[in-house]
Amino acid sequence: MQTTQALNQTKLPPVIDSSKDEEWTEVIEPRTSLFDLRLDEVWRYRDLVMLFVRRDFVSTYKQTILGPIWFFIQPLLTTLTYVIIFGNVAKLSTDEMPQLLFYMAGITVWNYFATSLTSVSTVFTTNASIFGKVYFPRLTMPLSIVLSNLVRFGIQMGLFLIIWAYYLATDNRVHPNWTIALTPLLVVLMGLLSLGLGMIFSALTTKYRDLAMLLIFGVQLFMYATPVIYPISSVPTNYQWLILANPMTSIVETFRYGFMGSGTFSVLHVAYSSFITILILGVGIVIFNKVQKSFTDTV
Repeated sequence: MQTTQALNQTKLPPVIDSSKDEEWTEVIEPRTSLFDLRLDEVWRYRDLVMLFVRRDFVSTYKQTILGPIWFFIQPLLTTLTYVIIFGNVAKLSTDEMPQLLFYMAGITVWNYFATSLTSVSTVFTTNASIFGKVYFPRLTMPLSIVLSNLVRFGIQMGLFLIIWAYYLATDNRVHPNWTIALTPLLVVLMGLLSLGLGMIFSALTTKYRDLAMLLIFGVQLFMYATPVIYPISSVPTNYQWLILANPMTSIVETFRYGFMGSGTFSVLHVAYSSFITILILGVGIVIFNKVQKSFTDTV
């Protein structure tokens, strides 16, 4: 009897409703719309983007002897090869510009676009192990690739500026003009265009791996449809519209025109490239957003 009274007198601790005190920092839920992009998540994970940028930059040349010096060697050797083959053997026109400067301008622009495109196109297959273990906005990965290649572009741009400054001081054929101020816009267009196209191909390569190999071959052919090794003025008039349909054409031509005064510049051509870039980027983000939900089942 006393034991029963003692139990009745024992006060149990109050039950605390923990649901009122807990505040989740992240809620993962299924997305119901293709246009539910959640770009605010990408901004919240901007520190992760910078970590990926550092990882890509360091891992590429971590165990190399020359390290970042390859950023200078690669475009320089490519330029010298173009000077010998296309300039001296094939005798392609350079609009009376110094061959070394002409080809370096085209290579500097093209390398950033081509490298970003091919890298983003395999983002699902090369990072499947990371995507399958932890959640983070998938869009941060292709975005970090474009930004890390922007660092490489900056280094190669520095090499181009050194060569450009030399010819500017010694050669009276180089005449820079006000369109040089459009360079940041051109860089942004290149980055966004490679990002959009890369995300489209990355979505396709989750099911069709052959497209990754086809893209590498296609990018090489695409360079010849872009005035990298020749000026647009050397293309027959009947075919110029076909070259101008390429959104990279006006970017390369405007870049050369701004720094050297050679080439063609048109506000309409730049506006066309901007429109196509935004369109491809929008399509790429929507397709990427759809595939990321189930890509682990096919990779």
